[in-house]
Amino acid sequence: IIYFCLIVNLAECVPEKPKRSALNQLTRTLLRKYDSGVRPVHNWTSSTTVYIDLILQSVLDVVCHFNRFKICRFQIWRDEFLVWDPEDFDGITELSLSSDAIWVPDVIVTEFVEEGKSPPIPYVYVNSSGSVRNYRPIQAVLACSLEMYAFPFDRQNCSLTFRSWLHSVKEIDLALWRSAEAIAGDKREFMNDGEWELLSVPSQYWHIRQDNADYAQIQFNLLIRRRPLLYVVGLLIPSIFLMLVDVVSFCLPLNSGTRIAFKISILLGYTVFRVNLTDELPATALRTPLIGVFFAVCMAMLMLSLIKSILVVKLLHHSEKEVKQMSLSACLLDRYGSAGHSLSESELVSLRMAFSQEDSESSAQAEWLSLCLRLDRLLFRLYLLVLAVYTGTLLLLWARWSFT
Repeated sequence: IIYFCLIVNLAECVPEKPKRSALNQLTRTLLRKYDSGVRPVHNWTSSTTVYIDLILQSVLDVVCHFNRFKICRFQIWRDEFLVWDPEDFDGITELSLSSDAIWVPDVIVTEFVEEGKSPPIPYVYVNSSGSVRNYRPIQAVLACSLEMYAFPFDRQNCSLTFRSWLHSVKEIDLALWRSAEAIAGDKREFMNDGEWELLSVPSQYWHIRQDNADYAQIQFNLLIRRRPLLYVVGLLIPSIFLMLVDVVSFCLPLNSGTRIAFKISILLGYTVFRVNLTDELPATALRTPLIGVFFAVCMAMLMLSLIKSILVVKLLHHSEKEVKQMSLSACLLDRYGSAGHSLSESELVSLRMAFSQEDSESSAQAEWLSLCLRLDRLLFRLYLLVLAVYTGTLLLLWARWSFT
């Protein structure tokens, strides 16, 4: 009896061998004979439908043709080889598997130039019915064509086109996971405190014919618009102030050298604004923005006005020299006349010719000065016209931006 009790106590002290967990058993059962290189269908003539969903989180950068966005991409499909009965595995209805261990559709984005840094997520979720969910946050660098004509009241449209790289629609078909209306109006996760504002994300589905086969495509259009307040306060309003100051400079005397220095200072200020504008605009814009055309026209008018002012000053200085010569001739006449000296007839003819030449030169200078005055008034009116058109265009663009 004592020996039997010792055996029983010894058996109780020996630890029981742990059983393999239900999750481990399920994973081994699913992947034991699984081939990740074979499309997971029992009937090879049936297609695999991949559901696509997209959420835009932020606009990181918009420059040249390559724009960076932070997006969340969802892919959902059914794997007929990953189906089990939850009652056989302790009620497990969902598990995570390595994406390298199972078949993953070769769905790409055709506009991708580079995939930026994003947290690696090497797992996918699978439920008991075989539905596989692949969720990936991505920093995508996309190739987009920019339209900068209305800068800084511009809108941009960047597209993401999903398609299978090799499989035709008979093998892999695409579909939207949510309705197009729900995707277009979804702004919940978008960071709306930056330079860009999300308008909508419309989507569409169609087939493309290539190599005698149809391929399914789904395209998402990211419609965004710029918030112009920073550029209006820092660039447009100061440029309008410079224009107004330049208009006031027409009130300065036409023959004043200060007017030339003043216009040169304004020209340097316009040059600084032009450099700042060039730094802000992409180098590959399709059309020159209206604001760039305006700066170029104003600089051309300012240079024309400056050249005209220099010409006027030159003419007036030349006129002062002639006046001095005329004054000297008058003094000589007064001296000879008062002393009773008589002049020869040849000397009188020479004086008459000199006076007539001086009179003709003075009249020519007067005509040139009159022409410069008319040109000055014309430039002044052109300045007012350009300022009115430019200000009205900016107000119209701003109103259009605000109400759409």
